[in-house]
Amino acid sequence: MSKRRLPTARMGDYMPAPGRSDGRFVGDEEEIPMHRLSINSRRSIDSAGMSSTFSIDTPLMAAASDMDEPHSRITMPHTHLDSGGKRGKARTEPLNPQDNAFKKSRYPANVVSNNKYNIITFLPLVLFEQFKFFFNMYFLLVALSQFVPQLRIGYLFTYVGPLVFVLAVTMAKEWHDDYARRKRDGEANSQRYLRLTVDGPMAVSSSKIRVGDLVLIEKNQRVPADMVLLRTTESSGACFVRTDQLDGETDWKLRIAVPPTQKLDDSLDLFLLHGSVYADAPHKDIYDFVGNLVIDSGLPDAQAVTVPLGVENTMWANTTLASGSAVGYVVYTGRDTRAAMNTGHAKTKVGILDTEVNRLSKILFVVTLGLSLAMVALDGFKAVWYITLFRFLILFSSIIPISLRVNLDMGKSFYSMMIERDREIPGAVVRNSMIPEELGRIEYCLTDKTGTLTCNEMELKRVHMGVMAYTLETSDEVTRHLRANLKDRVGAEDPEETRQPSALAKGHGKARRDMPQRVFDMVESLALCHNVTPAEESAPAADSRTHDDRAGVAVSKPMSYQASSPDEVAIVKWTEHVGVVLAERTLSTITLRLDALLPEEQRGHGTAPLLTYDILQVFPFTSESKRMGIVVQSRLSGDMYFIQKGADAVMTRIVEYNDWLDEECGNMARDGLRTLVVGRKRLSRQAYARFEQAYSQARASVVGRAEAMQQAVADHLESDLELLGLTGVEDRLQDHVRTTLELLGNAGVRVWMLTGDKVETATCVAVSARLVRRGQLVHVISGLRSASEVSAALETLRTLGDCCVVIDGDSLQVALDFYRDEFVRIAAALPAVVCCRCSPTQKADVVRVLQQHTGKRVLAVGDGGNDVSMIQAADVGVGLVGLEGRQASLAADFSVDQFSYLARLLLWHGRNSYKRSAKLAQFVIHRGLIISIMQVVFSALFYFAPIALFQGMLLVGYTTVYTMAPVFSLVLDRDVSDEIAMLYPELYAELTKGRALSLKTFFIWLLISIYQGGALMMLAVWLFDTDFIHVVSISFTGLVLNELLMVALEIRTWHRWMIWSILGSLAIYVASIWVLPAYFDVMFILSAAFVWKTVVITAVSAVPLYIIKVIRRIYAPPAYAKLT
Repeated sequence: MSKRRLPTARMGDYMPAPGRSDGRFVGDEEEIPMHRLSINSRRSIDSAGMSSTFSIDTPLMAAASDMDEPHSRITMPHTHLDSGGKRGKARTEPLNPQDNAFKKSRYPANVVSNNKYNIITFLPLVLFEQFKFFFNMYFLLVALSQFVPQLRIGYLFTYVGPLVFVLAVTMAKEWHDDYARRKRDGEANSQRYLRLTVDGPMAVSSSKIRVGDLVLIEKNQRVPADMVLLRTTESSGACFVRTDQLDGETDWKLRIAVPPTQKLDDSLDLFLLHGSVYADAPHKDIYDFVGNLVIDSGLPDAQAVTVPLGVENTMWANTTLASGSAVGYVVYTGRDTRAAMNTGHAKTKVGILDTEVNRLSKILFVVTLGLSLAMVALDGFKAVWYITLFRFLILFSSIIPISLRVNLDMGKSFYSMMIERDREIPGAVVRNSMIPEELGRIEYCLTDKTGTLTCNEMELKRVHMGVMAYTLETSDEVTRHLRANLKDRVGAEDPEETRQPSALAKGHGKARRDMPQRVFDMVESLALCHNVTPAEESAPAADSRTHDDRAGVAVSKPMSYQASSPDEVAIVKWTEHVGVVLAERTLSTITLRLDALLPEEQRGHGTAPLLTYDILQVFPFTSESKRMGIVVQSRLSGDMYFIQKGADAVMTRIVEYNDWLDEECGNMARDGLRTLVVGRKRLSRQAYARFEQAYSQARASVVGRAEAMQQAVADHLESDLELLGLTGVEDRLQDHVRTTLELLGNAGVRVWMLTGDKVETATCVAVSARLVRRGQLVHVISGLRSASEVSAALETLRTLGDCCVVIDGDSLQVALDFYRDEFVRIAAALPAVVCCRCSPTQKADVVRVLQQHTGKRVLAVGDGGNDVSMIQAADVGVGLVGLEGRQASLAADFSVDQFSYLARLLLWHGRNSYKRSAKLAQFVIHRGLIISIMQVVFSALFYFAPIALFQGMLLVGYTTVYTMAPVFSLVLDRDVSDEIAMLYPELYAELTKGRALSLKTFFIWLLISIYQGGALMMLAVWLFDTDFIHVVSISFTGLVLNELLMVALEIRTWHRWMIWSILGSLAIYVASIWVLPAYFDVMFILSAAFVWKTVVITAVSAVPLYIIKVIRRIYAPPAYAKLT
């Protein structure tokens, strides 16, 4: 039966759109030039990526090698609970997009959503968030009471207007913040991708990708949805993905394309296939996937195939393709993706200052109720006393100032603007302007590692060989030793002869151990023992000999490398830097290029000799063995070597005795370097034959195969290795990380590091970043499986006291399950905690547990999609704009470009925001209390009648045009300069005690208000007893002048706007005397008696407080006063 062949566009070719001849494809939204669409065809790495990461008998290799055989697997559909508790379903969809007759709308849209509201929920949710605060609900009831004629006092707008204004300002602010979030989500959702169609690639936005689509992913491009890997440009079918934005791990992950689709000639042949893809129900586990790919027809051999799918065949959303290009079949989109299901939903965060103000408002209500009851009781509960009681409650309602919310919200906006305009924090963005004061109350900082503290850029810092140590600064000395050794072996002066090193690999034994030879042995071993593959190969020159003959000659080209671990790449880059370059790697060979023989000016431009080695065995690194090894044979000399590198804990017993290894390992560990011990053993043919026989028998074992294989290696190879040296690799920290962590520690902030990386890696970074102080014990807790083990570990931890604890994710989960309270109590008191192998959900759980059991404010900072849950769960979330994406930045409350900006964000802006808002809140409360106390005195003097002292414009103007600007100008005040705040982080530690706004300060201001309100009213009545009809204008003038004077006395650092606000408010009040003749008698106010008596009243109310303040500063000065 003949098949209709579609027009083919092979990888590296192009297919013009119908009717076009300019080499451009036609997309559904834009035309894409061909140079952006083609997948360049290049030489493959010959499965080196697979062989360097897995041993030959691993399941993945078996799957790749048996791709011609039909596979069958019975998969039972099952369900999982998603992050929201909704039960998901497994799915089976057509493989060919042309067969997709289903409605794609039944699956979630592929969109990122960080907004809190939609058009339906906006009004109800915002109103709920506002009226759950007591004082807002109180003023709503007061405003509604004014519609009852018996309870109405004064003008209706006096009570309704301020409430409507407050709600309008808050709703506008929430709408603006949510609109900004929605706009940023739109930018992320509009990223362009190539969707394969029968007519060619189409450029579509990320939000238009649906289940069943075939999507082309280029190198270094973020994967937009969860996919099954169908094809890659690597002929081996293997590619690497970076998952640090998903699970926090720095190691690259190997992914295997589905074998039948990988064997197709080109990607458009996928449209000839007919079959289905089964995927299990969406769930959170990023390390688990169960699926099947069934191909009924369309394969060249016309044979139906069923291929089992595992996690090794997937590319999850938010990962990044690190090598080649790939075609994926979309199986999960939007909220069904692993990344989304490990991400919490945005919540409305309420600052602790708002909570404290809400609590104070309840106390103020009790004060209001007490005063009202006292007035009714003193009047003898006459007539309908309960009506009088309600009227007094309304009359004294200014005790709870509704303007407090307006002032605090405006202050928040001002603080947010100051953060974004700070030139010391370029690129800072405030995404949640409701909680800037929270930055001043942080006691725990939970930070990610990869991309947050570190740059995820490994660098080999030191190589120690017993008698000599080399750093990057002395690498030229290593090159000289290499050149001396190689020239000595060659013994030729002719450059042409140096290209054919007849004895390069000879003399590796112990007979001659001069320094050049030791250096060459170490560098050669580092260049061979790894799982690195050069991404761009050096093609042999046309006139060179073949690799099977002797050492060839290659043209020097810049190299880029790919590997599962960045540590490996760092080591290979160092060998390249000193003159031994990894030129090529295949499944069975490694080729090194000896640039060290070339003069400095010819490197990268001339030709260099090549050395080729056959790979006989590879023993991959595992977390259990903590080492990797390789058996190679030099084609030049025929010598066989077993080279191994690993952690010092396991290598110490494998290498020969020495007296320097332990000491140097300790020195490097204290410097935060990740150490690897390198050893080598020369093998005879008989020794290798014995090992190969034992190893083959072990591989044939049915039971305990892995243990038997490891035992064969240990018995025949891992003994009496020659110790070549020790390497120290540093995961380069971001700029000023150490300084920032030191500042935070001195400020009383305890730092926890939560990472998905390995225990060893996280420990080294913690030491390097000075999260662990010099001399401080690092206590590792790992492998806990039962309650008894947790109990023993906690008992040990309790006796250690001051230390840094490092705990892995499994042990952490067991500890939280069985001893949650005790573990958190002990861990919360430690100076530093490092949690390793944490999933995104586990990070969020740690945040919640810490919040619940300590009651302290927690800040979370991260840069990847795997940190979003933690950021959203924390009281304050800070997102870094990472290299791999902006997921954390978009979901965070504050976004900065690097970790070091966190210090200024907290110590300067956080401190100012909290102290200013605390003072502003107390001043606004004082402003309401003092006028209410005057009302109490006035009512008492007038036979306890519920008559308003100040009505209409006076009452409204008092809290707005007359005093609002001066009081709000306190947000410009500061007690110390930014230099002093950053120089003395101990000033920040005082804020965490909450003394700036506490019950103590509240009652102090309450007593001040009682004194000043009573003094103003009593003196006004006493001094103007003959002019009692003017008591309103007299007392109100004294009230306004007292408030302006109090503001002036509270200011520590004057700003020009403070001066203008006070003078402007005073000018407005004076002008209003002529504008409001119903409230003021101008002729009376212009009299000399009015002026001097008003001055006396104001002085009596304000001057004693100033004297007390001066005395306190002399005998009990605050901490900041000692620094200024």
